[in-house]
Amino acid sequence: MTTFDTLFLHFFKFYKDKKNKKANRIATVYVTFLQATLLLLLGVFFAGFFSQMNVSTMSSTKAWTLFVLVVVFLSFKNWMNYGGKKRNVLNSKMLKKKKLPYNILLLWFLPFVLLALCYVLSMAT
Repeated sequence: MTTFDTLFLHFFKFYKDKKNKKANRIATVYVTFLQATLLLLLGVFFAGFFSQMNVSTMSSTKAWTLFVLVVVFLSFKNWMNYGGKKRNVLNSKMLKKKKLPYNILLLWFLPFVLLALCYVLSMAT
């Protein structure tokens, strides 16, 4: 089980009690948002690194287009992965473990911290 699977199940279990029908959608959106912010952080880091090294690999519009396409792919992949059978298998594996020690507010705060870090990195270059 990957880290994203664990985070998905944590969000799914938390929102399953509160918002029964939308728990899967909320957990999928969170995992996709977290993966997109990590990808953005990685892209901003390498863009700054390549600009410092005076390497011209691709234009800004092409990079943003590539980012949007990858985010659409990630959302589709997560929708397919966590839609049905895999979620049930992961849920049965998770029943053996105790409740995760993560705070839900801290986990919601994590992507926004990554966005702030992206902003700081983009301003530094």
